[in-house]
Order: sequence, then C-alpha cells, then structure tokens
Amino acid sequence: MENFSNETIDLQNLPRFEEVKLKPLQKKYFQVMLVNFFVLFGLIFIGYILVFILNPFEWPTTFINGILPVIVLVCIASFFYIKLSFSKKGFAFRTHDAIFKSGLISESTTVVPFNRVQHVALHQGFIARNLGLASIELFTAGGSSSDLEIPGLLLEEAQQIKNMVSQKINPTKQAPVQEHVEESFPETIIPESDE
Repeated sequence: MENFSNETIDLQNLPRFEEVKLKPLQKKYFQVMLVNFFVLFGLIFIGYILVFILNPFEWPTTFINGILPVIVLVCIASFFYIKLSFSKKGFAFRTHDAIFKSGLISESTTVVPFNRVQHVALHQGFIARNLGLASIELFTAGGSSSDLEIPGLLLEEAQQIKNMVSQKINPTKQAPVQEHVEESFPETIIPESDE
C-alpha cells in the first residue's frame, strides 16, 4: 500500500508567472487589429447612413446630427484602446506550460500546463496570411473552444511552437522522416531504417 501524504505548500516558494519576461506580439499584427476595427466601424457608419438618410421617416435633425459625433468619439476612443491593449499582450513558453497575457482595463493572464493539452492548432486568417502571421491555439480536455490562443506570431515561429507543443503532449511520436527518392529511379523509395 502506498503512503499518502498531503503536505502544506509554502506559497512564498511557488514559481511566479508574473516574473516571467513575456515576448510581445509581432508589430504587423496591429495591422490585422486595425483592419478588423475599420471593418466594424465601416459597417456601423453604413448602418447610420441607411437608417437615418435613406429612411422615409422624418428624423429630427438634432437627433441625426447628435448621433454622428457619438459614433466618431466612440471610433476614436476604440482606436486608442486597441493601440494601448496591443502593447499589453505578450506570451511565453516555459518547460511545462504556456502563458498569454492581455487586457488593458481588466488584465488577464492564462497559464496552460502542457500535460493538460490535448490538441494544438495553427490558424491563419485572410489578412494574417497576407502578412505572414498565424495564431496558435491550445485545447485542453473537455472543451470545444481553445483554452489559450496566441495571435500575431510569424508563421515560421508558429510552426516551431506547434511542433514543440506537439512533442510535449505526445513525446513518443517522433517527427516524420522525409522519404528520399533516387534520381535515377524515381519509383524507388529508400526504406526507412527500423532504428
């Protein structure tokens, strides 16, 4: 029978994730955030035009003229919020876990241990793909959505992270060995060694 122990942990000696130096997202990712921002406010502005200008009902001029400055102020405030919040995002990978920090008003730090990760995915949206960027998502057991998403990574860096996390969550699976094809006999494949 195994001896059971339940020792008290000294909280002062626990490793602190707050002391980890986080790596910022790629500066090009700010362009992705800006495009999303302009698409959203473009749709809001088009809605404003359709509702107030093309609508057959008579809207009071003071009401119509009062809404536009509010939209402009919200647009400006949102732009500065996005700019400041971008500078607060950062990530780190340690031996046993991944960390992602974000948030300007409400700061959020997510730490996901690799031994809880079931699946890792690499994603590229249309704009990010054109800028050579990608995002990494880590999924733990029991969730349909990712528990940790790190956007704004260079594609090459994201692929390296995906391979590293895949090795950590499944260390027995080795990276596939590329098959070598002889030039003189294209149909002949040199078999992989059993070692």
